[in-house]
Amino acid sequence: MISPTLDENPVGHCVKANHRTTLKILSVIPVCLISLSMNLSAQTPPFHENAAIAIESAHSSLWDQFISADGIMLDYVGEIPTPEDCRLGIPNAIGWWSPIENGPMFTGLYLPAVCERALRSNRATDREEAQKLAQGLIKCASVSDVTGFIARGVGTDGNCHYPLGSEDQTLPWFYGLHAYLKSGLPQEDERKQIVAKMVEVADELEKLDWRCPCDGAFTGEFRGEFKKGLPFRGATHYLFILRSMYEVTNDQVWLDRYLRDRDAKPEGRDKTRLEICAEGYPVDIPEFKQLEPGLLWIYVGAQATLAKLAEMETDEKVRASYRAGLDLNAKRALKFIDTSSRFNNENTLPFAYANWRTGYHWEPQKTQADAGRVSSSGKKEILGDRKNFERSSVTTPLSAAAIVALAGEGFGRQTIEDAISHYDYSKINLCEFFLAEVAYYALP
Repeated sequence: MISPTLDENPVGHCVKANHRTTLKILSVIPVCLISLSMNLSAQTPPFHENAAIAIESAHSSLWDQFISADGIMLDYVGEIPTPEDCRLGIPNAIGWWSPIENGPMFTGLYLPAVCERALRSNRATDREEAQKLAQGLIKCASVSDVTGFIARGVGTDGNCHYPLGSEDQTLPWFYGLHAYLKSGLPQEDERKQIVAKMVEVADELEKLDWRCPCDGAFTGEFRGEFKKGLPFRGATHYLFILRSMYEVTNDQVWLDRYLRDRDAKPEGRDKTRLEICAEGYPVDIPEFKQLEPGLLWIYVGAQATLAKLAEMETDEKVRASYRAGLDLNAKRALKFIDTSSRFNNENTLPFAYANWRTGYHWEPQKTQADAGRVSSSGKKEILGDRKNFERSSVTTPLSAAAIVALAGEGFGRQTIEDAISHYDYSKINLCEFFLAEVAYYALP
């Protein structure tokens, strides 16, 4: 891929700064050396250095704006829901479109990257950030009196939350905490605390046949489950939790469940979970036609857990099946990374999506169907188009970059670094650019 020039395409400020520095230096070099210097400047700094500089900018922007005091990632900067909002279900009882919509999902996917960053740097600040995120995840599992419930985030009082969680929130919760434990970063007391909470949640989900419980007015109901649903997502998510629980507890029951269900066929399917994993995410497309490219971000967790399954597996034949799925996903997602070029860093379209209080037609919600209907009542004239612009030109390409990088073989590295280096992260309103760090720290 040919890297964009300053004239052809606006790029992130970190890359521009390098070019400005080069021109300033050239102004004081004798004329006879300018030609040679220009040739050298075309190659300096090396491309991976631009990506490293961009990642520092992304990291700073994320921590300056999107990580709450509780260590939970916010979807965007905006008014935080109050206890009354959570009780009434404003903007809806699911919590969709609020700043606390995807707390454990995004925090859990991000934590392994921060752990890797801390291991590479050995800086106290990076270790402290990893711990803060881990404790944020613990909080998400500790604010409800319903065991096994993972809250999407917390409101203004540090405790209130919406009553409907999901599989999307629960899987990354396990994924992030597993990575933190395996990193060796936590001290023994914290390690025991985290393992105990993971066991509590996993044991409860097992009792509930791997359905995700709700709380509050919806106590006794479920939203999302691991043993059914889309075949690839369901297989990777469910098998990862079983295998990772064995890793953190050494309790044989988890390994037995993993081995049993790895080679079993999910209800209504004609292939085993292992066979489904080998087919990659395309096997879900017939039932989830919107998957490519706009909803690739929902599949970062599936690729991440598949990578961990391959890493943890001791049977080489089984590992080869996991690797087949990883590689297929990476090759398929690669073509979507180039859509990063659609993001113009100078675009000033306002982020009206933060107007969640006035942007939806609210009504009391007695059922999950009611909540879904209210969540679909957005007023475009109030909410605007900036979210969709960022989703298509930031989230989609960086999701694709993460899926490719998580395959773990360095495939498509320059394309990934090209996308990472493109953005001025200080101008992005959705937190989803955290996927740049997921991709960067997954690269070998």
